[in-house]
Amino acid sequence: MRNFSVVTEFILLGIPHTEGLETILLVLFLSFYIFTLMENLLILLAIVSSARLHTPMYFFLCKLSIFDIFFPSVSSPKMLCYLSGNSRAISYAGCASQLFFYHFLGCTECFLYTVMAYDRFVAICHPLRYTVIMSHRACVILAMGTSFFGCIQATFLTTLTFQLPYCGPNEVDYYFCDIPVMLKLACADTSALEMVGFISVGLMPLSCFLLILTSYSCIICSILQIHSAEGRRRAFSTCSAHLTAILFSFMPVVLIYLQPTPNPWLNATVQILNNLVTPMLNPLIYSLRNKEVKYSLRKVLQPVAFLPGR
Repeated sequence: MRNFSVVTEFILLGIPHTEGLETILLVLFLSFYIFTLMENLLILLAIVSSARLHTPMYFFLCKLSIFDIFFPSVSSPKMLCYLSGNSRAISYAGCASQLFFYHFLGCTECFLYTVMAYDRFVAICHPLRYTVIMSHRACVILAMGTSFFGCIQATFLTTLTFQLPYCGPNEVDYYFCDIPVMLKLACADTSALEMVGFISVGLMPLSCFLLILTSYSCIICSILQIHSAEGRRRAFSTCSAHLTAILFSFMPVVLIYLQPTPNPWLNATVQILNNLVTPMLNPLIYSLRNKEVKYSLRKVLQPVAFLPGR
């Protein structure tokens, strides 16, 4: 029987083919990260402070903003840390935590997009029954359900990945711990697990996307029956913005996890866009285009603008 030494830490090699660009990437990604945090915190503040925004749609937007704060925080702090010249080492437990929280937050957001599409479906297709169907209790159950099923999916994927033996090498050819790169380091045959992971990671977003597509197909049919041209324009504008955000979130999953031959550089580029750019765009797409949110933000920021000495 071979005597393997157990890996206790991993070395993150970073984004492939970016040697010598550390300072530029540090400034760029730090700017994205700070901007993402500020935008989503402002949206949270606007929704919480305005009684007019205490509706199901904004309740789910509030949860989306919270997850858009935490989602980039899974990988960005460590990436910014080693881009600034600090250690690239991450402990075994830290690596497992990164993978778990990345998939927990990502899967929960997928379920949340599905719930938000259902909310818009009820609001537009069944407006008279909206308050009954989307009651406070129903919203809480739906919100908790997204996190519950996200946790189950993430626990399954993390257990699947880290029940494998890791006995060296310990260099992760990526900027954070994710399933495809971790399976390459395992000291065992991973072909069966790769297939199970492929089905699991692919089936969940595909199911969510089909449900979202169904909701928006019904919404579009209802919009076409609106007699007012202004009403149709506003409804289409809202739906197109929401669908844009959904495509930004779901396309990276297809490109990263469902491609037949992985491309490390393409994966890293797409995943950075997914981790940093999409959470930064979500407030702009969902909330900052909305007049009620803009009005609430002005009320929140107005006292700051008139502070003494300003």
